[in-house]
Amino acid sequence: MHARLEQRLAQRQADGLSRSLHLHEAAQGPVLVADGQHLINFCSNDYLGLAADAALAVAMADGARTYGVGAGSAHLVCGHSRAHADVEAAMADWLGREQALLFSSGWLANLAVMTALLLPGDEVLQDRLNHASLLDGAKLAQARSRRYAHLDMVALKKQLESRSTALVVTDAVFSMDGDVAPLAQIAGLCAQQGAWLMADDAHGLGVMGDEGRGCAAALDEHELPVLTVTLGKAMGTQGACVVGSRVLIETIVQFARPYIYTTASSPALAVATLASIKRVRSETWRRERLHEHIALFRELAHSRGLPLLPSQTAIQPVMVGEATAASRMSARLWEEGFWVTAIRPPTVPPGTSRLRVTLSAAHTPAQIRNLVETMARLRPDA
Repeated sequence: MHARLEQRLAQRQADGLSRSLHLHEAAQGPVLVADGQHLINFCSNDYLGLAADAALAVAMADGARTYGVGAGSAHLVCGHSRAHADVEAAMADWLGREQALLFSSGWLANLAVMTALLLPGDEVLQDRLNHASLLDGAKLAQARSRRYAHLDMVALKKQLESRSTALVVTDAVFSMDGDVAPLAQIAGLCAQQGAWLMADDAHGLGVMGDEGRGCAAALDEHELPVLTVTLGKAMGTQGACVVGSRVLIETIVQFARPYIYTTASSPALAVATLASIKRVRSETWRRERLHEHIALFRELAHSRGLPLLPSQTAIQPVMVGEATAASRMSARLWEEGFWVTAIRPPTVPPGTSRLRVTLSAAHTPAQIRNLVETMARLRPDA
């Protein structure tokens, strides 16, 4: 077994697909010190600059003084605190749904939903570029998962018409391309065929829509019965929520093993998340500044001929092509003082490796200009 593991690791290295950890020793922000080097951080999902917000840190400390630092058990044993319940109530109110259910990660939330809703043999239609947690959720549920071409509504309509589909599942904002699913159109197709729709709005919550309610803000509970959102990105804390009807949430509580058998997240963290929800809803300037930064980056990148995908979100992929070339460019950017991650197979299809630039309200225009100039100078064909 050990020899086989060494062989697999060596092959991953030879293919230019090896991953590695970088250690930083301070709070998240637009500037980090990692592996002893000062870097401008363009790979964090802290879209609104809240991960190191002083007021949220105070709220978490207050929560720790009240509840301690650990939940002690699963929610269904003795781990469900008033702080957890307050977050769930606030999320349901914000997103216009009957109830919400808190999880310690988006991955667990997606696994829980799909294993609770689906029976073995049920058919699920998924966008080809859906997040891995959605694909794994269908596998764990022993459902038959079919994938339609990315954002291809004609293909989705044909598949819905030709099969008995229990669930259509899509990312709202696609994490590696940054484009947005046409949720209203998908909801209409699902309604015509009697299928349920599930959307994962991990990268839209806090960033898109009125009050930061995300890509699904315009859809009601009947059009979009199942919505998962992540708290560890724009919200600046950690965890995830499933929001929907009372029946949906109760079904997950009763049947989802990833919920039943998981220790609850820290109640102190829930206190910080409650404070974050209030900040995100009221501080519209954070979203406004982020979208200004997105527009600035795209304008500058186009002027310097950087190949972008058509994303209007905080995720701005700069296409490179081959995995080794993307890795080399990421390493050279690191040497120049910029932390930009190379995204390679199997996360993206072969030949589509890219540098995934993520923007934050906490960046400055000067940092964005410097990044674009450096990328233009370092790109392979420069």
